[in-house]
Amino acid sequence: MSTTTAEERADEAETLSETEYRDRLRELPPSAKLVAKVLESDTPLSQGQLAEESLLPDRTVRYALNRLEDAGLIGSRYSFRDARKQVYYLRT
Repeated sequence: MSTTTAEERADEAETLSETEYRDRLRELPPSAKLVAKVLESDTPLSQGQLAEESLLPDRTVRYALNRLEDAGLIGSRYSFRDARKQVYYLRT
């Protein structure tokens, strides 16, 4: 079990090399890899937009986002267009 805080992981994620990014991504499930790939080409996106682009169910996208966030590979912020929604982006 990891003892690092979310803030420490965020600091680490901002300085990830391409190799480290790929190594962390390699450990994740296929749904997380697909969501990361979608975010590579079109970022930032909301959970609904990610579901639409990836053709994955909302629940699967939520799981993938949680796994990517735990690995320190993505960040989120509130949408400028709709403050009720969060949008996600890659940290690399």
